[in-house]
Amino acid sequence: MPQLLVAAGYTMKMAAAAYIIGAVAGLFLALARRSERRVVSIPALVYIEFVRATPTLTQIFLIYFSLALVGIVLPAFEAAVIALGLHYAAYMAETYRAGIEAIHRGQHEAAQAIGMTRGETMRYIILPQSWRIILPPMGNSAISLLKDTSVASLISAPELMLRAHDLTSEYYMPMELYLTVGAMYLVMTYPLSLLVRRLERMAAKDHKAAGN
Repeated sequence: MPQLLVAAGYTMKMAAAAYIIGAVAGLFLALARRSERRVVSIPALVYIEFVRATPTLTQIFLIYFSLALVGIVLPAFEAAVIALGLHYAAYMAETYRAGIEAIHRGQHEAAQAIGMTRGETMRYIILPQSWRIILPPMGNSAISLLKDTSVASLISAPELMLRAHDLTSEYYMPMELYLTVGAMYLVMTYPLSLLVRRLERMAAKDHKAAGN
């Protein structure tokens, strides 16, 4: 059990680091996707569609093995963090974009009418209002990402599922170990689920108040 707890710590570190990468890269992708310059918006669209159309495991293998072919050898943990972060960046980009586009166009026009640049409008007017729409699905992404770290075991990244597999080979108790791992994932994700529900209620209340 102590070994699984240590592995769970690595799993949470992996998920947290990948989430930060995804959240930051996703915002830039969303802004690029909405750019009026096709040289910026089209590559962003292609990236988003490619990532969403291919399995997570394929992308992890691409990062881990393809970089090694050009002399860039990453430890399995770092490769998994980067791959998961870039994978979720595509989904988070669409979340950001939906939140931004939910804000009435008139607010863009009003900000520009008083001399604000597009960047200032986005930073001070649009993004602060869009968070109530963005946060609940971003919370769901955090839950999915935490569970998807299990895929990293296939490149021997030190995380919970890999350690469970190793212990199964050592102690021959697959049922007990995998049930324990499932319970540990539940313990890690359940607080996030409660947070997402709270955010959804807050968003619904804000939307209702805005409607009134």
